[in-house]
Amino acid sequence: MRSVCLVAALAGLAYAAPSPAPHADTPVVTGPAIEAVSQPVSYNEPAAKEAAAQDTTQDLSSSSRRDLTKRGVNDPCSPQPDGYGPKPATDSPEAFLAYQPFADAANAAGANPPQGYTTSFQNLQASVSANTYLGLYTLKTYDTIKCQQLCDAANLCTGFNLYFERDPTLAPAEACPKPDSFTNIKCTLWGSPIPKETATNKGQYRRDFQVVIAGSDGFTKNNPPSPQPGFSGPVEFGGAINAPGNYIGQKYFPGPYDAGQCAGACQANTAYDRRHPRSDGSYDACNFFNAYLLSKNNVPQGTYCGLYTKSWGKEYSTNYGQYRGSDYYSVSSSYGYTLAPLDAGHI
Repeated sequence: MRSVCLVAALAGLAYAAPSPAPHADTPVVTGPAIEAVSQPVSYNEPAAKEAAAQDTTQDLSSSSRRDLTKRGVNDPCSPQPDGYGPKPATDSPEAFLAYQPFADAANAAGANPPQGYTTSFQNLQASVSANTYLGLYTLKTYDTIKCQQLCDAANLCTGFNLYFERDPTLAPAEACPKPDSFTNIKCTLWGSPIPKETATNKGQYRRDFQVVIAGSDGFTKNNPPSPQPGFSGPVEFGGAINAPGNYIGQKYFPGPYDAGQCAGACQANTAYDRRHPRSDGSYDACNFFNAYLLSKNNVPQGTYCGLYTKSWGKEYSTNYGQYRGSDYYSVSSSYGYTLAPLDAGHI
C-alpha cells in the first residue's frame, strides 16, 4: 500500500515542512491581462475540491489547474472601454505618476479600510501580481466599499487591490502606436492575503504606449477559511504542523488558498487506502489535515496540505518556514480540520 506524497518534504524536516518550490505547472495567470477591463471570478470551489480528489487518487500533479477563459485580442485601433477616472492635464506617464489626486485618494482610502479588512499597502505605483488571482472589475469611482463588496461576493476572495491605471483610448497598433490616454480605476480580487511584496506590476508598453499604475491600495480580509463538510474546524494554528508521527502525505495546489482542496485530498487518500488495505485489514485513514498558505518571499503561491491519521493540536504547529538558497518559503493562514466521526482505519 502507498501513501500519496507528491511534494517532497524539505530536507531536514521530518513531516509537514513547506514545499521547497511550487511545481512547474504553477498557473501562469498572475493578474489580469494588460488590456482587460473585466474578468469576472470563475473559480469553482466544488470543482476544485473534486479535482483535488482526482489529483490525489491518480497521483498526477497537473489536475488542479484552473480552466481560465482566454481573452481575444482587440482589433487594431479599436476604441477601448471605460476610462472613468480623472486625468492629469499633461498626457504623459510621468504626469500620471505625479498626479496628486491619485495619491490623495489612495492615502485616504488606505487610512480607512473597509470593516473586516486590514490595509496591506497604500499609494504604491504598482499593482498586485500573484498566483492567487481571481478576477478583475473596472469601477466608475475609486471606491473601496464597492471593491470590498465584490470581494465578499466572490468565493475564496481574501484580498483586493484598487488602483488607477493609465490606459490607451485605442488598441495600439501600427496605425496608432501611441494613442491618447485615459484613466481606468481597477479592482482586482485575490484568493490570498496580498502583502506589499505582491505589488510588483508597474505596467508595460503596448507598442509605443506606456501603461503605468498609481494610487494602488491593497486590503486583506480578516477571516479564517470555510468549514468543510464531514470535518470539525477550522482550528487556527501558528505555523504548520510538525508532528512526531501519524503523517501519511502532503499535497500542494497552486492558485487561491482553498482548504476544500485539502479536504478532497484527505478523503481521496482514505478512499484509495481503504480499497488497498494491508493483509490484516488495516489502512491509513486520513483523520486530520493541516491546510496553509505557502508563500515565497512573502508572495502567496498556493495551498499546502499535510495529511495525518490522527489529530494534532496547536502546540505542534511550530513549522513557520525556512530558506532554500536565498528564497524564504513561509507558512501563513494555517488551520487544522479533524474528520468527524474518526475513521478507525480497519475493514
